[in-house]
Amino acid sequence: MTQALSGATRLHFIVGDPIAQVKSPAGVTQAFADHGRDAVCVPAHVSPAHLADWVRGTSLAQNVDGIIVTVPHKFACTELCATTSERAAFLHTVNTMRRNADGTWHGDMFDGLGFVTAMQDNGCQPAGKKALLVGAGGAGSAIAHALVMAGVSELAIFDPDDQRRTGLVNRLDSLNQGTVGHGSADPTGFHIVINATPVGMKESDPYPLQVEKLDAAMFCGCVITAPAITPFIAAARARGCATMTGAHMFARVRDLMVAFLLGQ
Repeated sequence: MTQALSGATRLHFIVGDPIAQVKSPAGVTQAFADHGRDAVCVPAHVSPAHLADWVRGTSLAQNVDGIIVTVPHKFACTELCATTSERAAFLHTVNTMRRNADGTWHGDMFDGLGFVTAMQDNGCQPAGKKALLVGAGGAGSAIAHALVMAGVSELAIFDPDDQRRTGLVNRLDSLNQGTVGHGSADPTGFHIVINATPVGMKESDPYPLQVEKLDAAMFCGCVITAPAITPFIAAARARGCATMTGAHMFARVRDLMVAFLLGQ
């Protein structure tokens, strides 16, 4: 990719802490070029303590059109948006922000829709299935919502943060679509098993769940993009499971984010 930068180039940031692991700036920049837009995506390493100040400062630059949000800022950035989509308001989390006409920010969350679409790309139709989701953070919340909206018959959520898990279960249960409850690290009896946590990014990490209880009838997915094949996905494949990786998810999420940032 060759990008000719000039004073007319429009800026979009991806903000996180840490940020070195993200692969998206090149892909998003290429997607802008594919749409005929003179725009780039630039990484920004910002700590939670400085996030609000950074967004306020960034907002002063009139050539900044968008912000992509990654770990751990997806909940906090919701508070920095003047408006959000219905989906983001329900989840109270965003992963993409674009300018309103008055210069404030409008947020949406595409992790869940992108994940479920990638599942379908890889041969898993969630409707009528029983799903175990590990992780009730920003990405996990969005995936949980998308699974419920896609018609899973049962969704069990496991997260060591009891308050966060209970809050998500209660909100999803209020939709009255399928059964939503508390899960554990045991995947026995589920058709779909998903890791929506960062566990697996480091070599020293344990498995996010009891992989010895996976069986070949299960579909397993993970949100992590680096490493490309996490120990959880490797263990699932060794047991004959169909799988999807974080790269599959991100390709779909990227398309949704770029369309949103371009106002489509």
